[in-house]
Amino acid sequence: MMIDVYNMHGWIQKLWKSRISLSAQREQEAMVTEKSMSSVCSTSTPTLSSSSSPSSSSKPPQPHSALSSLQRWSRKYDVFVCHSSVHSDIEEAVRLVSYLESSPRSLRCFLMQRDACPGGAISTELCQAVKDSHIRALLITPDFLQDDWCKYMMHQVLAEAPMSNRIIPLVLNLSHSQYPQELRFYFYTDLGKNPDRGYTQVNTTVLKYLEDLLKNEKTLDGLS
Repeated sequence: MMIDVYNMHGWIQKLWKSRISLSAQREQEAMVTEKSMSSVCSTSTPTLSSSSSPSSSSKPPQPHSALSSLQRWSRKYDVFVCHSSVHSDIEEAVRLVSYLESSPRSLRCFLMQRDACPGGAISTELCQAVKDSHIRALLITPDFLQDDWCKYMMHQVLAEAPMSNRIIPLVLNLSHSQYPQELRFYFYTDLGKNPDRGYTQVNTTVLKYLEDLLKNEKTLDGLS
């Protein structure tokens, strides 16, 4: 199946902006709710002295220490997300990337319709993105298995890092019997059962990999 990058670019941009707008709206609503609760608490509880009361303003979530690894910055992306060109698969990929890139996770993701260079050869762009990424997430759906580019990239990913912890298969609307034989030695995450849990597992896996990079980095520093 040929991927029409140009015709889909505008659609992707609109979808991405709507995700960002929705996320900002939810954050604003959460802040309003938090302020309201704070106001209620301050009028209903006795005032404590400043020396004994905890700080009323909560600290913003801090980025994970693994994100500071120098080895992490040796590659352009933390996660390469491979998916088919069907709209439903693109939407799922956008949701995943939006989750991974938002604070405090702040991961760097490659999303083809957003990050590929206009005018570049598809095979060159995708293969370079694989090489430039620490982790490769495959969004495996029935349409993924019918997409020649997706199958090509799956084999490319396997060739780049066979039997490694750098491949994350994500299945959606796929029965166990349809699961690719090429990936039978890899555990997969079923996004159809609990997408939020699946996104969290992806984030945890990426951080674990980056933590290992940081440990190796410190070990090398100790030996030098």
